[in-house]
Amino acid sequence: MTMSTRYEAEEPALADVEAMKGPALIEFGTPWCGHCQAAQAHLNMALSAHPEVPHLKIEDGKGKPLGRAFRVKLWPTLVFLKDGQEINRLVRPVNDRTIKEALASITD
Repeated sequence: MTMSTRYEAEEPALADVEAMKGPALIEFGTPWCGHCQAAQAHLNMALSAHPEVPHLKIEDGKGKPLGRAFRVKLWPTLVFLKDGQEINRLVRPVNDRTIKEALASITD
């Protein structure tokens, strides 16, 4: 799967996320967030080497249950999952190296 380019307002249920098989990346943020915008090039570079990793780009905010379930406080927050379980997390990544390392933790 290629990198998602749009934050989805509708989020999956936590049970659906927990039932996912294999690696996945959930990105919590908003389209107007400067930190989120700055991270996009780094995400694109890191994800280009992992087309097999589903990338869910979820618009987060007050009252959004999935973001609260993952205790998201700052954007963007990247949650790296394997078989529905959180393996790694990055908050406001500033380079593709750290994203690549976190992707390796769910794909190796």
